[in-house]
Parts: sequence; structure tokens; C-alpha cells
Amino acid sequence: MAVGDGREELGGKAQGLLSVHQTLIELDQSSFPEIKLDIPKLTVLGTSIFEAFLKRNALEDIAHSGLSDARIANAFQRADMPFEVLGKLRAHSDAWRTPLAVRSSGLLEDQTHRPFAGVYLTKMIPNNQPDPDTRFAKLVEAVKFVWASTFFKIARDYCQATGLDICQEKMAVILQEVIGGRHHDRFYPELSGVARSYNFYPLKPAKPEDGVVNLALGLGKTIVDGGRCWIYSPAYPEMPPPYDSTDELLKETQTDFWMINMGEPPEFNPIKETEFLQIENLMTADKDGTLTHLASTYDPKSERMMIGTGSKGIRALTFSPLLVIKDIPVNALIKRMLASCEAKLGCPVEVEFAMTFDPPRFGFLQVRPMVVPEGNLDLSDDEMQNPKALASSEVVLGNGVDDEITDIVYVIPELFELKNTRLMAEELEAHNRRLLNENRKYLLIVFGRLGTEDSWLGIPVTWGQICGASVIIEATQQNVKVELSQGSHYFHNIINLGVKHFSMPFTSPYRVDWDWLLQQPVENAMHFTRHVVLTEPLHIKVDGRHGRGTIHHS
Repeated sequence: MAVGDGREELGGKAQGLLSVHQTLIELDQSSFPEIKLDIPKLTVLGTSIFEAFLKRNALEDIAHSGLSDARIANAFQRADMPFEVLGKLRAHSDAWRTPLAVRSSGLLEDQTHRPFAGVYLTKMIPNNQPDPDTRFAKLVEAVKFVWASTFFKIARDYCQATGLDICQEKMAVILQEVIGGRHHDRFYPELSGVARSYNFYPLKPAKPEDGVVNLALGLGKTIVDGGRCWIYSPAYPEMPPPYDSTDELLKETQTDFWMINMGEPPEFNPIKETEFLQIENLMTADKDGTLTHLASTYDPKSERMMIGTGSKGIRALTFSPLLVIKDIPVNALIKRMLASCEAKLGCPVEVEFAMTFDPPRFGFLQVRPMVVPEGNLDLSDDEMQNPKALASSEVVLGNGVDDEITDIVYVIPELFELKNTRLMAEELEAHNRRLLNENRKYLLIVFGRLGTEDSWLGIPVTWGQICGASVIIEATQQNVKVELSQGSHYFHNIINLGVKHFSMPFTSPYRVDWDWLLQQPVENAMHFTRHVVLTEPLHIKVDGRHGRGTIHHS
């Protein structure tokens, strides 16, 4: 791992990997000889290179101008790379012929109480062009794009919401091998995952300290973007799936995946994060032979799912070959890895990883600290069922009391349809920007899953689009009953920023008091959303120990 001088040169993400490097070596050598466990090869362009790039190209003004992301990104693409790094980049471009992930590693990233998960961007490139000049040009474009994302609107809004000064940010960039295998013109890992050593929503008999894991086929973008993936407790990997029928399982589990396009180059677009990425379906993965350790097959005769892919039929990503048959001890490795990282960092952790199986290789991609609320409040059943409760829930993140919020932004319930969620995201962003500028924290009420890129699961907002909300309610309706994705960047930010988050499953006995809310005076109305201002603040109380909370109006 080549780096600049001093730990400041590394940025937060690279420092996290460095801190657990020796721990992983010891884990690999001691317990899992059949699995190669490593941090994929990488190099780091230090923060001093970023500072030189800004200064020598006089980019400070446009970086802090508030212009559109495209204007900023194009200005960065036109600028010259510092000459002292060109030789290093060219050497890596010539030496590495497998796909690369160009990742942010800002000094402000991965702080425990002000995490930047999903705020800065990553660019993946195939790095397979036969012409060395073209490979080098694509690598340089990717580095400039990640640098530019430091000043995109999401990052600016996030810094404003958290009281950070974006002018103080220094961005290192990680150039890292992508774990995966090539299948014709497709490159992807067979397994990606996000594991947490603490689970905020355990299903009995699992306990919070048993942790939780999200698994997906293909690139981890599926998980961190809040898409469909498999969620389980590493203490109980064989627990049956939480679906009422085989039809529901086939509908609700992952049906497509992200991969890197290694074939014909796409339309030139260096300021697009997914320029070289594509989505494929499970039939393609089945032809590639990458479902062996991941899938079950529907048997129409018995009307049951059979573990494995030994027979023809409809495939479902249940990960049963790994979790039930345990043909590779992946879950045992995950448990040991979480325990080792938690001991090293001295707090609960979140880990991202990727795997291939022929031969088994486990690539450790990232580790972040987690904040676990420590509650000391008690909520009585009378408080939960109070007639003045705007909302109550037995599934709440956070802890403490808030008596200051008078602003509520909500999606109009009778107008909520999944086909319009992208338009709703734009409206929520406008409300958020205005309230941020006026330094007014607010309660946000939505339907479905926030933080997902899949508009049919909920409203596809990024964290920067709603980062001014200090309390969030995810409600449900008959037409949207999805569960919260604990693997998303959005979820990580909620936890570590101390946002009070109310999840109201469709099976919950509690509902939002829409009759009261719809009578409140509207300050700003859009087509799908409204912003109301109350004359008296809400009383918000969350018991962090038991994960329950209530919101009362006057």
C-alpha cells in the first residue's frame, strides 16, 4: 500500500483499513485456511495531491461556488493533474489490468458521530482497454471525478446540516482492486456483504449484540443503495426466511445485480458515477455459473424451494448453500471478523466485504465505527397510546427527549404511489434545502424505505437530500410494506448522527394521526408533499434501551 507522508495523507477510509490490517492477517492464519482473507491491493493518493490539484488549477472558487454538480465536475475534468503524481498513476495503470474502484477517503469521513457514508462518490472502471494511454486517461478521469464529489451538493448540504466546514475537507483517493471474476463481458463478485456487530431490529431469538448481515449477488452497490438483499442474524443463519409464501419470497428477494461492463465502451461520460456499470438479472448469473453457493431452486412438484442449483427451475437468492449447508464457512468467518474488529476499535463496527468462491477469497473493503444508543428513559403504555400521540412505535432508533421541533414535512398519504417516488424525492430535497438555510430542524414523515435507489421500494433520496431532518417516520400503507434496509449508507448515517428514526411496520398497532396532521396550517405546499408549522412544539420521547418511542402534539 503506497501512501503519502503521515496519517493525515490517508483520509478516514484508508486509516480504517490500516487500523485492522494486522488483525486480518492473524485471523486469516489462525482459523480459516480454506479461505484467502485479505484487503484487496490498493494504493492511496494522499491529501497533499488533492490540495496541489486545487491550488495549481485555481479551483477553490468554483469548488465553493454552489454551482451544479455537472459544472463542478466538468471544471475538474478540464484541470491538469499535479505532475508529481503522473508517474505513479501511469505505473499503476500499466501494472494493474483488472477492474479498479476509485474511492474517496476524506479526512472527515468515517468519524463516529459525523459519518460521511454515501456522501462522496466511488467510480469503478474496467481498466481493460488494450491501449495503455486510454487506460491511463480513464484512471485520471475517475480520480478527478471523486475529487469533484467533495464539493457536490450532497456533500455541501451534509456539512451544513452537521455543522462541518467543507472548506476544511482534504480528500485522499484510494485506488483499489475490485474483488470479482470475469464472465464474458461482465465482472462482478459472487457475494457482497455488509455486516454489523450490533442489530437494532433483531427478530427473536436473536439479540442486538448478535449482529446482522446483509448479503447480495454482484457489486455491493445493491446493499448500500438500499436495494433488495438477504438479511440474517449471524447467530442464527439457518432461521427460515420471513416470507409467508414461496411467491412472496420470489418477489421480494434480489432479482438483479450490479456488474462492471468489460465489453464495448459505453457513451463517454466521465462525470457519471455508473459510467461503466450495468444491471443484469439472475438468468445471466445462472448462465455464468455464479449461483452455485447462493441460490435455491423452486420445485413445482413439491411447491418448495430446494437448496442449490442442481435441478432446473426458478432460482431465488436465499444464500442457503452458505448459511444452511455451510459448504464454505462464510458465516463463521463473518462472526470472527466482527468480533476481532470490534475488539480492535473498542466499539461496535460495520464492515463491508466481497467474495469469490473459486477459489474462496474474502476481500475486506471497509470498517466503520457504530454508535449504539444508551437509553435511560422509560415509556409507559399510557404514553404510547395517548390520544395526543401523532405517532408511536415499538421499532425506534435513537434516545432522549426533543421539545423543540415545530416544523413537519410529510408526503400526502392519498397521493402516495410508488410510480411517483422520484418526483417526491425532488420535493423533499427542496423542503430540506429551505429549512437548512433557515436553520430549522424538522420532522419528516414518508412512506416506504428511504435511502433506496429502487423507486419501487420507497422514495429514492440520498442522505444529503434529507439531512436536515432530526426525526424521521417511515410509515406504511397497503401499497408499500417494505422493511428498512440496515445495510444502506442512509441507515448508517441515521445511527451515528443520532437521528430519531421511527419505523412503523404495516403489522404495527400504531398509526400516524393523519386526521390531526392534515388540519395543521400549511406553510409550503407542493404537489406530493407539504410543510406545516405548529404553534407549539412537539414532544418527542425515545427509550433507546427498548427501541420504542412516541411523538405527542399539544
